[in-house]
Amino acid sequence: MKPDLHAEVNKNSAFLDRELSQLMFNRRVLAQAEDKSIPLLERLRYLCIASSNLDEFFEVRVASLLAAGSVDGSLANHPALVATLSRICEECHILVEHQYEILNQEVLPELAANGVHLVRHNERNDAQRAWVKEYFDTEVRPLLTPIGLDPAHPFPQVVNKSLNFIVSLNGKDAFGRGTAIAIVKAPRVLPRVIRLPDELSDSGGVSFCLLSSIIHAHISDLFAGREVIAYSQFRVTRDSDLWVDEDEVKNLRQALKGELQGRQFGTSVRLEVAKNCPPELSQFLLDQFGLHQSRLYAVNGPVNLVRLTEIMDHVDNPALRFPPFFPGIAQKPGSPDIFAALRKNDILLHHPFQSFQTVIDFIRSAALDPAVVAIKQTIYRTGMNSDLMESLITAARMGKEVTVIVELKARFDEEANINWADKLEQAGAQVVYGVVGLKTHAKLALVIRREDNKLRFYAHLGTGNYHPTTTKFYTDFGLLTCHHGISQEVNEVFIHLTSLTKPHRLTHLWLAPFALQNEIIKCIRNEARIARAGRPGRIIVKINALVDESVIRALYAASKDGVKIDLIVRGACTLKPGVPGLSENIRVRSIVGRFLEHSRIYYFRNDLAHDVMLASADWMSRNLFRRIEVAFPVLDKALKRRVLSEGLNPYLKDNLNAWELEADGHYQRRRARGKQLPFGAQQYLMESLGTPGAALGEG
Repeated sequence: MKPDLHAEVNKNSAFLDRELSQLMFNRRVLAQAEDKSIPLLERLRYLCIASSNLDEFFEVRVASLLAAGSVDGSLANHPALVATLSRICEECHILVEHQYEILNQEVLPELAANGVHLVRHNERNDAQRAWVKEYFDTEVRPLLTPIGLDPAHPFPQVVNKSLNFIVSLNGKDAFGRGTAIAIVKAPRVLPRVIRLPDELSDSGGVSFCLLSSIIHAHISDLFAGREVIAYSQFRVTRDSDLWVDEDEVKNLRQALKGELQGRQFGTSVRLEVAKNCPPELSQFLLDQFGLHQSRLYAVNGPVNLVRLTEIMDHVDNPALRFPPFFPGIAQKPGSPDIFAALRKNDILLHHPFQSFQTVIDFIRSAALDPAVVAIKQTIYRTGMNSDLMESLITAARMGKEVTVIVELKARFDEEANINWADKLEQAGAQVVYGVVGLKTHAKLALVIRREDNKLRFYAHLGTGNYHPTTTKFYTDFGLLTCHHGISQEVNEVFIHLTSLTKPHRLTHLWLAPFALQNEIIKCIRNEARIARAGRPGRIIVKINALVDESVIRALYAASKDGVKIDLIVRGACTLKPGVPGLSENIRVRSIVGRFLEHSRIYYFRNDLAHDVMLASADWMSRNLFRRIEVAFPVLDKALKRRVLSEGLNPYLKDNLNAWELEADGHYQRRRARGKQLPFGAQQYLMESLGTPGAALGEG
């Protein structure tokens, strides 16, 4: 990247560029792929994560910018937007080129040296070529449908991010016509990475070839009597946002089902081709998809790096992976039942260092407990398979009052959520879809139990989703409590979401879009007031993104008043830290490690009251004003100390996986200096909270 790109973009602004800041996160992920202290297959995984991140960036961010510019039919009427897209394009091309350099010059050669081979056509020996030929003839060719383009065979519909080939042909077809171009779609049912038989690999090693490579090698077999002049793999990325007019549709679930079918064919935003694709073929594709030349990416390798994660499923070499980690268990087997435990103390869970199984057991126990009369829960992401959702279905079938608020518009999880909504309704649960125009992003569960002829409320509030897979890889906090005030207010939120009535005044919970932003700014201003009075003002925040200008301006004002502010922001951050007269008391860092940092923690010193809030919300306008979000307090002093000692302080000490943001938008990696010992927050938490004796490793 040009050294002055960020500085030039941001020199006259109090804010950094959001899109460039988001792309900078991908640079930090790519740095993990380059880190030789990380096991090789994990480095490959980071490459795939970076590629997946970039896919979503195009599907969502770039697509939304292009859509904004096409409202009146022409981007030319939006010079600022054109400039933004140009900057994005420049950075993305550099990122993509860097991805493939790491793949081809570092990761693949080092994997080969360790017995894991990705064999290209020109590298295969005779036995391997014979096997590939047979595989093509028996498994691939019968599923291929080459389409020669002519007036009766127009350019076909191409599915979002699917593998395809464009072929340039010479000679006449079977009907004596000179159709010059054909399109071949790779079958979606076939694996993209194929393992060769062990007897065809080097002793003790394992060999793979890509489906794209197999089709490349035998593409001429599809066009008997024709000469294949040139060919290339290609992939198009499309706008993947779903849009329905919620004010007009009568059934949101049915409307979204229809929209899901069309998502695969949204507006084109990017074209990827092989590096050796002839210019005339790439231009032909650009014309077909209505794309400018700047949105063409000619790559030196497979057009979909994400597919290389399939290699990891077939390599059984522990030395090439992170050592296994076994989370600690908050509720040990044989301990009192979860409700009895909560009547004594709140339970704070820190995932993935502590198992999410405690939350699953909480809902399962509620489903089976005769004293439980009702369960209420929000669902944003939960995946296709979920013990937790099965427990809710069981509870409904047993006659309990089960209310589930399913967010149908959770991006890329819409289909799974619709399926669960169907199953829940069939079991007798009450399913609602939140509030029109607002995504329900809050993570809440409530169990109502009859005890001593009275109803008692037990609640779970979290910073992350009720998803069995992501809870093993995302860092999040969850609080289980039967605190009367908090649990009663959780119930008020559920009543608000189902009845659409105005919520009663909440004293413990901060609810967006009504109070969350105002409460955040109020606490920031309170620290500024304390600092102006000559006492220490202190703010520490850990979130995934910081882009809301109202909050940033409040932080700038607090910095000018002398408040010491540390922000741990994983992804996009548009605040400029360390600017004299503006933000000299603000530091921003990002942690990129083995686990995805996902916790949202707001800490305000408040004259030694040490206010600690956990939340579902990042500090973005969409979270504060266009979503249902909840921030909740940690009231128990011992648990407050845990949040500080586990969720904040280690991350401020990290000198292994920490990156510090500079005022111009660049990030510098933090390293141990002088006599400092290397310290990684995630490694520390694995050792502190994981199951004793379990193997540990972070890289």
